[in-house]
Amino acid sequence: MLKTSVLGAIRWYQRRGGSRRFFNLDCNFEPSCSEYTAQAIERHGLGQGLKLGLQRIRRCNDPDCVAKHLDPVPTLPTSLKSHES
Repeated sequence: MLKTSVLGAIRWYQRRGGSRRFFNLDCNFEPSCSEYTAQAIERHGLGQGLKLGLQRIRRCNDPDCVAKHLDPVPTLPTSLKSHES
């Protein structure tokens, strides 16, 4: 239920114009930070997805960025990758 609500809020934000409308910025990444967060939640669950999304949003702060950086959602959460080796 909470996961559905959070994803609904992200989709609402995207339909209303996202960062361009609310913050007068363009995301530095592809997919956008909101889409990345939605994909991370769908793939990794609410807790880990939000954590990944917030980490991404913290990296998206370069107002002089001229080219978008490709940064897809990882297949495994970063914290689990270090335990696989």
